[in-house]
Amino acid sequence: MAVRVVFIGGLGRSGTTLLERLLGEVPGVAPLGEVVHLWERGIGAGEPCGCGEPFTACAFWRRVGIRAFGGWSPGLADRVLTLRHRVDRTRHIPALAAHRHKVGLSGYTRAYSRVYEAAAQVTSCRVVVDSSKHASLAFCLNTSPVVDLSVVHVVRDPRAVAYSWRRRVTRPENGRPMTRWRPFRTAVHWVVQNLAFELLARRGGTVIRVRYEDLMADPGAVLGTLLARLGLGGHAGGTALAFMRPGVAELSMAHTCAGNPMRFTAGSLALSRDDSWCRHLSRRHRWLVTALAWPLMVQYGYRLRDQRGPEEIASRWVTAGVAAQECR
Repeated sequence: MAVRVVFIGGLGRSGTTLLERLLGEVPGVAPLGEVVHLWERGIGAGEPCGCGEPFTACAFWRRVGIRAFGGWSPGLADRVLTLRHRVDRTRHIPALAAHRHKVGLSGYTRAYSRVYEAAAQVTSCRVVVDSSKHASLAFCLNTSPVVDLSVVHVVRDPRAVAYSWRRRVTRPENGRPMTRWRPFRTAVHWVVQNLAFELLARRGGTVIRVRYEDLMADPGAVLGTLLARLGLGGHAGGTALAFMRPGVAELSMAHTCAGNPMRFTAGSLALSRDDSWCRHLSRRHRWLVTALAWPLMVQYGYRLRDQRGPEEIASRWVTAGVAAQECR
């Protein structure tokens, strides 16, 4: 029987970890973090699990490793990483979409399915959540006959994402700064990743889009609707969302192998929208990001002009129906 996997996709800094933490509080759902990084950061580097224990010392992941592979080993991690470099690349998405599969793909996806199956058994949950984000991995997993895959495609205003990628953030796992990107690079990646998930949906994949802004505006309603669409029986007023109250979610400890620092959060978490980009992202960078991303921004319902001035580049190309509006 295929293991049920909810894959959270989208460009980093779009709210993917937050959504995983919320889904992980639903009964019968086990959050695993960014499994794509398990092999290098978990097995290889021994970075901490979301519970705070080093990956190799975490009882949960030790049990998963024994069930899946007879135990974790550097050799296993090296083999999976070798296959990843061979088959799991954004440039391979067109071939994957056309069902032209590279040698090693089945072995690569089988390693993930074993992790998912073992985690479901250890937790006695019928659904596991992988917040790896990468569209290329979603395409790979979609070829597996033993993975029942549903993709939740998370999008966020690319100007907010660009500002977040410029911020200095320290990774609590090792004290090192998280990767920073310039706005141009962020905008290009935002477009490419989102187009890839659109392609996956057109190729028959189960893809459900969630906007970060909508989730923050009404977390209970959006999460309830998402659970219903995933067939998990959730609704805004049901017991599945008992951990939520207006503006706050009560999070328990989660065994996530990698991800945003929010994965270490336990207790009350304020659910408030971060619009700091409206104050701090320069006008030049706003124009640049909008010029590169405006077609998808329009499709996803984002405004092209904000309270600090017109997005002059984009306004030359869009119809008059997209009026100047203020940043929410």
